[in-house]
Amino acid sequence: MGLLVDGIWQDKWYDTSKSDGKFEREAAKLRNWVTKDGSAGPTGEAGFKAQSGRYHLYVSLACPWAHRTLIFRALKGLTEHISVSIVSPDMLSDGWTFDTASGSSGDELYAHAFMHQLYTRNDSNYSGRVTVPVLWDKQQKRIVSNESSEIIRMFNSAFDEITGNRDDYYPKQLQSSIDDINDYVYKNINNGVYRCGFATTQEAYEQAFDSLFAALDKIDAILADSRYLVGESPTEADWRLFTTLIRFDAVYFGHFKCNRQQIEDYPNIANYLRDLYQWPNIADTVDFKHIKRHYYYSHTMINPTQVVPKGPDINYWSKHNRR
Repeated sequence: MGLLVDGIWQDKWYDTSKSDGKFEREAAKLRNWVTKDGSAGPTGEAGFKAQSGRYHLYVSLACPWAHRTLIFRALKGLTEHISVSIVSPDMLSDGWTFDTASGSSGDELYAHAFMHQLYTRNDSNYSGRVTVPVLWDKQQKRIVSNESSEIIRMFNSAFDEITGNRDDYYPKQLQSSIDDINDYVYKNINNGVYRCGFATTQEAYEQAFDSLFAALDKIDAILADSRYLVGESPTEADWRLFTTLIRFDAVYFGHFKCNRQQIEDYPNIANYLRDLYQWPNIADTVDFKHIKRHYYYSHTMINPTQVVPKGPDINYWSKHNRR
């Protein structure tokens, strides 16, 4: 049986064909799109029309990729239109579970015990990796998508005529700039913290560590002159970075050995993080209990004692005091 990282089954933490100790994440494979009229999206099949109450989101409150989708559900006024089930933060040999005794909401639709049961309900022959988030179509009883970056694009625009919320976090005139910063942040920061934490050689770890902090230094410099990464208001790029930043001091700094400095030590990023955290309805999507429990308890290959630290105690509602 393989190991797990944020719900992704890994036979190894690295590509054994290279034997270089580097962590490499496999791309999602279930990639249909919800569209306004049900036409096909950029990938996958047609037949997923935006309708209120038709879709259900499966998430972990601990997972930064799933967190993206909860943020866009909140930002775009979709909480009354797309229902949610939350898995337990404890993820061991059975993967993500719906154990209500350890923090899950339970599986609202099918009362499954395990997330992998949803994947085999979708495809009885499924033998791939079991990930969150998952966007489920209640009408067709199948998975729409398990790719977070594409689910948030769906949420950004497909349901606008239903909600009346036309806020656009991927505006056409900024798309090229957003795509560029997304690529840079994903490689070096979003996935960079995992490349540090799951590296199995010193060289792989140090390469990831150096790239991570070079990128954070660059972001801090950008934010010295601009409130947001691209444009005058938050875009998709900011929210994709936010889910890593909000976990950094609580988890990645210590657990993943990303310990050159904390986000609190970056004056511009620390203020930026508070700005985003205090955006309407965003704080409600952040659950530090689930976040810390999942990483420290579930990653026994890194933390075999499963002891979950009490700190840090950071008030993201308060003004940042520069060090």
